Amino acid sequence: METLPTTVPSKSERRARSSKFSQSSSKPSVIMAFFSCVAWLYVAGRLWQDSENRVVLNNILKKSYHQKPKVLTVDDKLMVLGCKDLERRIVETEMELTLAKSQGYLKNQKSGSSSGKKLLAVIGVYTGFGSHLRRNTFRGTWMPQGDALRKLEERGIVIRFVIGRSPNRGDSLDRKIDEENQARKDFLILENHEEAQEELPKKVKFFFSAAVQNWDAQFYIKVDDNIDLDLEGLIGLLESRRGQDAAYIGCMKSGEVVAEEGGQWYEPEWWKFGDEKSYFRHAAGSLLILSKNLAQYVNINSGSLKTYAFDDTSIGSWMIGVQATYIDDNRLCCSSIRQDKVCSVA
Repeated sequence: METLPTTVPSKSERRARSSKFSQSSSKPSVIMAFFSCVAWLYVAGRLWQDSENRVVLNNILKKSYHQKPKVLTVDDKLMVLGCKDLERRIVETEMELTLAKSQGYLKNQKSGSSSGKKLLAVIGVYTGFGSHLRRNTFRGTWMPQGDALRKLEERGIVIRFVIGRSPNRGDSLDRKIDEENQARKDFLILENHEEAQEELPKKVKFFFSAAVQNWDAQFYIKVDDNIDLDLEGLIGLLESRRGQDAAYIGCMKSGEVVAEEGGQWYEPEWWKFGDEKSYFRHAAGSLLILSKNLAQYVNINSGSLKTYAFDDTSIGSWMIGVQATYIDDNRLCCSSIRQDKVCSVA
């Protein structure tokens, strides 16, 4: 059998083919290497440029930081203005003033007697613009007038009708009170109080403050204008309590808190008195007595003391927060039928 002839390439032909192959494969490699070098140089250049930019920017920020004004806090500003020292002095002065008031160094303080002797009591009888006839009735019964009133003050008892000013300052109501006071000289006019039924709880703060500032007494007494007094009996009761501090004296009661709007004795803030709706123990408002230090407490803190719908419950709430001695005296229950009581409903 015949075999096909096999052509074996010569050595020279193999070299030529190998040289052609290596030339064709080396060209793309060179091109890729070139572009790689260019890309590397570009990236390196950008990184170097970014680094230089960061250095320049850092220097600019440092210069700006040192050149810009310092951000001052509120305390720094107050210190620069000298307000911190002023604030400290104001606080110290307020503390000194409070201490001075508590020790009896009070503005416009006067002695109620010509001898300068400390008074036994200041009695404030609530009155209103329409109560001229009732005032005259009191002047004709238990309340002294003229020289007799001054002699009573020498015994240590000051009595004044207590009234505020008209909502329309300077009107005929104010003028009539001023004329009556000029003739009788038996009023304590509360210049900063507006006389109105709904303002009665605030009136009691103004009364005790004004009484403490004007007279130095052992006791301060608030009396409604529908109450007759056994003056000598009241003086005897006070004499037996002379020297007793922190005394809160009256006909003590509690009672239901009225939550129904429009009802008699309605308390708008009834919800503050709990689910049982019962008032705390307090002296009835017809006649109640505070010793000097308790009246001073009202005077010093009058701006922050909370008032409720009625003056007696308002005072009772103030007494809860202090070391007051509650004295329940049945002789001060003006509506009772006791024979030895010192007050009665007129």
